[in-house]
Amino acid sequence: MQRIERLGTGIGWRPEIAEAVEAMPGIDWVEAVAENVCPGHVPDSLLRLRERGVTVVPHGVSLGLGCADRPDEGRLADLAARAEALGSPLVTEHIAFVRAGGALTASQPLEAGHLLPIPRTRDALDVLCENIRIAQDALPVPLAVENIAALFSWPGEEMTEGQFLYELVERTGVHLLIDVANLHTNHVNRGEDPAKALGELPVEAIAYVHVAGGFERDGVWHDSHAHPVPRPVLDILADLASRVSPPGVLLERDENFPAPQELERELEAIRGTLTTAPAEGRTVRPPSDTASRGTGAPQGTDPARQRLALAQAALLSALVAGTPAPEGFDRVRLKVQSRALCAKRADVVAKVAPELPEILGAAAYRPAFLSYAQCRPMTGGYRRDALDFAEHLLDSGGPGDAGARRELERWWRERSGPTPPAARPGARLARAARSALHRGRPALRSA
Repeated sequence: MQRIERLGTGIGWRPEIAEAVEAMPGIDWVEAVAENVCPGHVPDSLLRLRERGVTVVPHGVSLGLGCADRPDEGRLADLAARAEALGSPLVTEHIAFVRAGGALTASQPLEAGHLLPIPRTRDALDVLCENIRIAQDALPVPLAVENIAALFSWPGEEMTEGQFLYELVERTGVHLLIDVANLHTNHVNRGEDPAKALGELPVEAIAYVHVAGGFERDGVWHDSHAHPVPRPVLDILADLASRVSPPGVLLERDENFPAPQELERELEAIRGTLTTAPAEGRTVRPPSDTASRGTGAPQGTDPARQRLALAQAALLSALVAGTPAPEGFDRVRLKVQSRALCAKRADVVAKVAPELPEILGAAAYRPAFLSYAQCRPMTGGYRRDALDFAEHLLDSGGPGDAGARRELERWWRERSGPTPPAARPGARLARAARSALHRGRPALRSA
């Protein structure tokens, strides 16, 4: 296992708070969502931070290391390119699945649009270990993987989270990104004891730690990354810090950004928690040099992939396409997760295509999109989802306002072609018409 340099205290870099992050005192490093960084066009803010010696770590969200399929070579190449462009000492991803279906199940490919938990079973562990080794071989720097928050549990699980992660590290030598907010989420939603999980973890494999906020509604904790860090999450951080001195700790905030002074107070609370945690029981041994990428390699994972693929496809279909819930799952929790996935799609599409809520009106956009999303799964990413939503709305006779319909139709025409919008409206319309004919669909009428 390669050593990870000490990172210090950091914050998640987001474009909305880029200026505030640059001005914050005591920021040793930042984490940027990998998919939002183009290697050839790194944001100026990140370049300035790097010039000051601030480390930048790309944090992937779409690789799907827990999917039944092997990692996509293109996605791995993109993640590697981002690590090199940012001069990063490591890259991170999630222990989660984000898509299912396709060739392994001879069914429609489905996208979750969010991170979903994998079962803690031998099949899932064998597949995950092989996927991680494939990723390690393709990346120029060490990989760390994150435990995720979950609204529901898989039936028939064979290991606790700590046991699952311990064996994962032993078999692959991968580093861990431990999210203490996710441990709190799983405590509320799944009845799992954070202290027990920490006691089972190979804490010497921790690369860094995430800290974030959320909220509770009807007995379910939602890991929103849009609320202040609560006391229970800091308590779990203190427990972790009493066991090991983590190389880095990072505050995550993705939405509902407060004033910079509030973010700085949260960072001070995190620093204070780390400083006051008792050190008597801390692990001081270095990461094991015996764990390697080839240790304990599973033999013949294809049958395991097939079984996992069928299970994941059935679950994801229930969550995004309205098919019956697989046996053994809590149907109430799956409904909560299904609504959360729809809401997540609505929020991200509004960011990817901000013209849609502007054209439809903020009050009309969300209910229209949720109605669309409840029975139409995402199959091609958020940009495709935005186009499909607009096309569905136009085909169904909406929106009711004639002016809004003209604007929506113009927007769809300009973006549905194979190349970026042309400067001349006539060229844009002609290209959209050609694209519609190529797809076997009549061009939309002008209002």
